[in-house]
This record gives sequence, structure tokens and C-alpha cells, in this order.
Amino acid sequence: MRHGGQILVDQLKAQGVRRVFSVPGESFLAALDGLHDSGIENIVCRHEGGATMMAEAHAKLTGRPGVVFVTRGPGATNGSAGIHIAKQDSTPLIMFVGQIDNRHRDREAFQEVDYRAFFTPIAKWAGEIDQTDRIPEYVSRAFHLALSGRPGPVVLALPENMLEARVDVPDLPPVAPTPPSVCGAQIDALVEMLCRAERPLVVAGGSVWSTRTAQDLARFAENFDLPVTATFRRQDRMDNRHLHYAGDLGASPNPALAQRMRDADCLLILGSRFGDIASGHYARVDPAAPGKTLLHVHPDPDEPGTVFRPDLALVAPAGNVIARLARREAPAHPDWADWTKAARADYCDWIKPRETPGALKLEQVIAYLSDCLPDNAIVTNGAGNFAAWLHRYFRARAFPGHLAPTSGSMGYGVPAAVSAKLEHPDRPVVCLAGDGDFQMTMNELSTARQYGAAFVTLVCNNGRYGTIRMHQERTYPGRVSGTDLFNPDFAALVRAYGGHGECVARTEDFPAAFERALASGLPALIELRLDPEVLAPGQELSDARAEGERSPG
Repeated sequence: MRHGGQILVDQLKAQGVRRVFSVPGESFLAALDGLHDSGIENIVCRHEGGATMMAEAHAKLTGRPGVVFVTRGPGATNGSAGIHIAKQDSTPLIMFVGQIDNRHRDREAFQEVDYRAFFTPIAKWAGEIDQTDRIPEYVSRAFHLALSGRPGPVVLALPENMLEARVDVPDLPPVAPTPPSVCGAQIDALVEMLCRAERPLVVAGGSVWSTRTAQDLARFAENFDLPVTATFRRQDRMDNRHLHYAGDLGASPNPALAQRMRDADCLLILGSRFGDIASGHYARVDPAAPGKTLLHVHPDPDEPGTVFRPDLALVAPAGNVIARLARREAPAHPDWADWTKAARADYCDWIKPRETPGALKLEQVIAYLSDCLPDNAIVTNGAGNFAAWLHRYFRARAFPGHLAPTSGSMGYGVPAAVSAKLEHPDRPVVCLAGDGDFQMTMNELSTARQYGAAFVTLVCNNGRYGTIRMHQERTYPGRVSGTDLFNPDFAALVRAYGGHGECVARTEDFPAAFERALASGLPALIELRLDPEVLAPGQELSDARAEGERSPG
């Protein structure tokens, strides 16, 4: 006879879970008891949003569902930010939520929430376990759903009386491997259609990637002499230093790459949903009239055709198809050499640093990181204009070289860096954050210190919510409202957490400061003091205001 918390944890062990993230609550005490002496590492975080982001980043790194425990009511609603990230990023994730005693349901008991109603719009599935003897069944379903088709987040509510009850129930074995779902004839058809193109372009993205898949993609590009692009914040799908890498289709892509997408007569989309950002808000590729052949590889049979009608769709994990393509000898096809070289030349020109105002040049800081970080480095970031410098100037290493939220969530960089350093303690991990972005989850520096996650955070301090200020100046020039920030002494703050902190105001001082931060063996932070005119690569604050003043209305 085991209590429900023990049955739950035994099921996690059967599924191969090594680490979970949590903020404790009295609603799941039996699960915490089950974790005691289980061999599963429980990373105790400072906020449920940070905990869920850490679990999401863990899933990105491992390809296995991240697991997070949060308590009822405000704990679950705090964690919903990470659920939304996992949904839009197609990341396998399971959130276990402590729930009220189910005998008190529908009385608006203390912290009562209907989790099925709350999470269904942003999760792949939300359920509640009312019978202790059904825990193995529900956990098995959660892992299957998180990994199947388009991966995503699953939420399971755990009534506290259900967890405390004792029953005799057998465990279920882990999720069975999914066999490859494409055959040689389908690969033949894809290659045949690709090789009819005069100007093909590969678009790589999606989730559940691996180092091997990144290597296979590079081999496929070499064998077929193809240019490869990455979708928004998936830049590590291929080493950006590779001669066939042509840039990323982010929020502000290289205009030459955007035009190349328009000019392409065939897009081979590998793993990505190919949404609004990659397609230029459906302007570079019009769903009503694409004007090019679309070859779409995606693991979910319901995804191809949802927005863009594919000429050929293969329902399979991108990694499986890429592995098969990497082993193929390229058949006869038009000469793509000049097309591919031109795409690479455009990328190389795009990443040449363009000078910004002030004594500290963020473009030079990123160029230094790009040139000097070792091949196994991992860089993380949240959301804000600061990230545009990283996406433009940093040559991401092959997977896992870059962790960032395609959902555009602020506050992601620090929790992701904690998770990355825990999973890869031997690798240098660097988080790039904005001043507003950093302050959303900076309390997880305490988690980093507790568990020895020694990464370096670079805080880009321009004293404002830069992205919103940019749009504000363009739309309502000179009418600043709600975008200025009072900031703490960031270097002193990290020292208060027991870490290493410095402030840098000149470009030439950064390399030495960064080396000291790396060598400290502690969670480290370097505050980068930016000129107030710094707004975005290629645009200063006064430029945005002038643009707004010129606009009609």
C-alpha cells in the first residue's frame, strides 16, 4: 500500500525523470514526501513562473518532458507564464498542481481554481486525478500527450486527499518509443520535388532537436549545396559559423534574407510551424498565393495545411527526416552554388557590427562573445530590444547553443540559464537580459546560488522598457508614458545573493570583466551601462521619435 504521492513519484522514476522543479505548497505534501530519497533531484525555486520556465528549458535541452510542481491557486496562475511558453514553443512539459480536497469542490474553497477551464486554452491537455488508483494511468497519458505529434504542455491537478490516500496499484512502464513514420518513397518524393527548384531555401525550426540533428542538417546542406535559415530563436538548429547557414527569420531579419525568401521558388520547412514571424506576418509568403513550392515536415498531422497549403507534407519528427536526408547522395539538380554563396555573403555582411552611440558598444560586446566563447557554450535570453543585438551579431553554436522563448516572454533568460547550467555544468552558460526583462525573474539568482549554477548574466541597462519605448516613439513621438524604469545597483544585487558582480561602462573594459566573471565560479552579473540613445540595432531613440513625427496622423 502506497500513498498517492509515492505512487506519483514512482511513476516519474519509471518515465526516467531525473530532475523536477518546484515551489513547495501544503497542497502536495504527499508528493514532496514521495520525492524524499527518490533519487529525483528537486530544484526548489523562488517563483512558480521561474520554476516552470526552468522545466521548459530542461525539456528543450533534453528532448524529454520537463516536470514542475506548483501549489494551488496563485501558485498555478503564477506558473501559467511557463505553460504559455511551452505551448507556443512546442515544448513537452508536465505541470503538477496541488489542488483542494475534491470533496470541497465547487464551494470556492481556499485557493480553489477549475484547472481544466483555466489551462485548456494554453495547454495541450488539462486534467485532474480524483482516484488514487488511476495515478499511473493519468501520468502515462500525460507523458504520451506531451511528446506526441506537436509536443506541448500538459497540466495535471492533484487533489490533496487523493495524494494522501493509500492504495495497492501496479506501476505502468514508460512511454514506448515511436517508430519512424516516413518511408523511403516519401523521402524520394521530397528530394525529387526539391531538386526541381531553381532557388530553394531550407527553413529549420521546431522543437525536440538534438546535437545529432544539427550535425545531420549541416551534412544535408553540404551534400545538396543548400542555404539553411533558422526560424525565430531557433538559431542553434545549425552552427551559424557553417558556410551554408544564411541567417535567422526573426522579428527583424536581414532585409536581404527576407527578399531571398520572397525570391525562393521552393521552401523546405523542417520541424517549424512556419508562423507569422517566419513568414514576415504572412507578407513574405502569402497563404492565399505562396508563389512557390512548399515542402513541410512536421510531427503533427494536423499542422501542415493549417495556414499554408503544402505541396508535399511529411508527418514525422524533423530529426528523423533530416537524418535520412543526410545519408542521401544529391541527385541531379540545378546548380545552386551561386544562390547559396550569395545567401551566406548576405549573412556575413549583416553580422558586421554597426556602431551605436555611447562608450559601451553592445554590438562589440556580442561580437566578442561570438568570437571568444568556446564551441560548447550555451547562451540564453528573454525578450526585449536588447535581444536584437544577440540575434543579429552572435553566431550561435550548434544545438544546444541557444535557449530563448519563441513566444516572446520576458524573464526567460535567467531561469533558462539555471536549467542549462544544472544540465551541463561543464559548459559556459551566458544569459543576456534587459534591465526590465531581468527584473522579472532575478530572484532565481538565489536558486542558482543554492544549487551551484555558476553562469554569467549580462544586464543591458538603458533605464527603460526599450521595445515598448521604440513603438511608443514611432506612434506617439515625445509622449513618454509608462516605459521608464528606476533600476537597482545590479552588481551589488548579485553580490547580495553571494555572487560576483561588476559594472562596465566602456567597451574596452568588458573582456577582462567577463573573464573575471567566468573565473569566479559563482553566479555572476555584469551590468552593461548603455547610452540612453541606444534603442535597437540600426536605430537610435531620436531616430524612432523622428520617424513618428514624420508619420501622418
